[in-house]
Amino acid sequence: MQLIDIYAKFVQRVLPQQCVLCSRLSGKRALCEGCLRELPYHPARCCPVCATPMPQAELCGACLKHPPHFDAATAVFSYAPPVDALLQAYKYGNHLAIAGALGECLALHVAARPKPDVILAMPLHPQRLYERGFNQAMEIARSVSRASGIPLALDTVVRLRPTVPQASLPLTQRRRNVRGAFACLRDLEGRHVAVVDDVMTSGATLNELAKVLKRAGAGRVDCWVMARTLREPAS
Repeated sequence: MQLIDIYAKFVQRVLPQQCVLCSRLSGKRALCEGCLRELPYHPARCCPVCATPMPQAELCGACLKHPPHFDAATAVFSYAPPVDALLQAYKYGNHLAIAGALGECLALHVAARPKPDVILAMPLHPQRLYERGFNQAMEIARSVSRASGIPLALDTVVRLRPTVPQASLPLTQRRRNVRGAFACLRDLEGRHVAVVDDVMTSGATLNELAKVLKRAGAGRVDCWVMARTLREPAS
């Protein structure tokens, strides 16, 4: 860890911060309580498998027709303002202080759910990691692990090749884009695994990773994401 990173973490933990949304003092957190209350939380009525909003909390047509490899997905927020801008600032603006607040929100959101044996973060390809400087899903996963006490498994899954950003592709091409993109380096026989990611849109990337984890023996795979788009069902 570089000296500048150590200093940044010291400042975040010890000195009062300003809320990244409203600029008011927010103590040791990146978001103040007022802004946290006003964020667009994901609807409680949604498909229990892919988290697509539904009139009733029941399986959506896509999951009935083509069940995904993951067993359940849950999202804290809907991908709508200001969460979309917040995640973009975190992901591309190097606002790492946001990761702690996001992870705490996610840990609280999943606290009543069945506790997994281990947490994994959606992996980045080394080339993308070098360009960005950090894995946004990993930093959130670290915070979730600290808040929940669930161990975070490092060096368990890898991304074998760089892929075109999913958001730039039509839904019909997203499965093909991530096919064969992941590998699992550990035996997960019978283990309950939770995969942490920042945003879930079509679910294709999480589904491909879940397929790899199931092949490695995982008994159950849950997807824990910060935000879920409202219009695109998992497929």
